[in-house]
Amino acid sequence: MSKLKELIDELCPNGVEFKRLGELLDYEQPTRYIVRSTEYDDSYKIPVLTAGQTFILGYTNEEDGIYIADRNNPTIIFDDFTTSFHWVDFNFKVKSSAMKMLRPKETFGGSFRFVYYAMECISFEAVNHTRHWISKYSQFEIPFPPLGVQEEIVKILDRFAEYAAELQAELQARKEQYEYYRDLLLTFNHVDYGIDDEQETGVTTPPYK
Repeated sequence: MSKLKELIDELCPNGVEFKRLGELLDYEQPTRYIVRSTEYDDSYKIPVLTAGQTFILGYTNEEDGIYIADRNNPTIIFDDFTTSFHWVDFNFKVKSSAMKMLRPKETFGGSFRFVYYAMECISFEAVNHTRHWISKYSQFEIPFPPLGVQEEIVKILDRFAEYAAELQAELQARKEQYEYYRDLLLTFNHVDYGIDDEQETGVTTPPYK
């Protein structure tokens, strides 16, 4: 954090400017990327995305109409009705026309990842079933400090996001482990459970208090 403070003191001693999202980002309609068949199969390669909570609906074997994205050329998929969004850095197709793909304008001159994090700070609740990007969301302003400050903020937040993902994966593993042993121990039809706490779980079970 000390490096960030030094950058802020050096590069923006008088504060930072704010810019509208519509000044920074272009959008593309998803029409040409909509999947034709919803007979998904995990053996297929191309994910079909929604900008809602589910994110990956399934996988398709369709080879045309694929939106091209990678780590060097990512996009933000934005649900035009709910305003939920996701960062995407891999090729994909989409389920419906109710979204937009956002990318930086040619004159952008900033960190796209920074804009993504700034969008997460926008407090807006979509109450009407109407499209929001053009009429409302693109008009929101975000802080837009010099590039060096943006990149340092992204570095910090990416690190915390990685920690959070690791913790979530660990939590999910422990939840599955708990459910397995709960079901095993409460079945009562095993003569020998064959459970060694430390060997099976990697965790020493604390004594009951």
